[in-house]
Amino acid sequence: MSDGTANRWDADDYDDGHGFVAEYGASLVDLLDPKSGERVLDLGCGTGHLTADIAERGATAVGIDQSAEMVEQARAAYPGLSFRRADARSFTAEDRFDAVFSNAALHWVPGADHDAVIEAVADALRPGGRFVAEMGGTGNVDRIVTATLAELRERGYDRENPWYFPSVGEYATRLEAGGFEVRRAVLFDRPTELENGADGLADWLSMFGDSLFAGLADDEREAVVAGVEDRLRPDMFDGETWTADYRRLRFVAVRAA
Repeated sequence: MSDGTANRWDADDYDDGHGFVAEYGASLVDLLDPKSGERVLDLGCGTGHLTADIAERGATAVGIDQSAEMVEQARAAYPGLSFRRADARSFTAEDRFDAVFSNAALHWVPGADHDAVIEAVADALRPGGRFVAEMGGTGNVDRIVTATLAELRERGYDRENPWYFPSVGEYATRLEAGGFEVRRAVLFDRPTELENGADGLADWLSMFGDSLFAGLADDEREAVVAGVEDRLRPDMFDGETWTADYRRLRFVAVRAA
């Protein structure tokens, strides 16, 4: 699920090798609790699985995503639903929604742009409408990021963390400044087993860390990934499975009347 970055997305690989993103999002749909007759916008819908879940519960669901590849795959998988390409910072809605839902997408938007995201969400909601979302929170995949940046620096590459992982206080303050009443906000650890066995970390970096390796030749990229694996193997690989140090920020906010 994506919004606001130049990351190159392989929608097939996303579904086949990183299905845990949508699987963990199922509990967020439970928190949303969509009702029959409601209109719900799935912001950063990816390949549309959670949009479909929302629709199956009776709501009219619309999905938007910055990635043309993701939108194309979502349309193919769920031809009866509406998907369109749009940016989280500047999308508009012709008709107001009862809820805006977002799973694992907002941390792709640069931190400086989140006030624009919150404004766009507020404009899309009816008064009293709810914003239910989960994103990476402070400390999310910190070990992976730290090891990758260190390995890149040793090879002469200057890179920065491409994601925005805020704290509860930081993001609640932004939501309140944007006209929302924060009803719930929690930061929690969620160690996540990566798929594909011994290749799990390399596959994760290939899918989600593309911007970290921009400009590197293929052989150099492979060498960096191998170095990251060496750094992390003692603590994050049990001989069969890699476990990523995920931390998530989940919130429910209501647009002021």
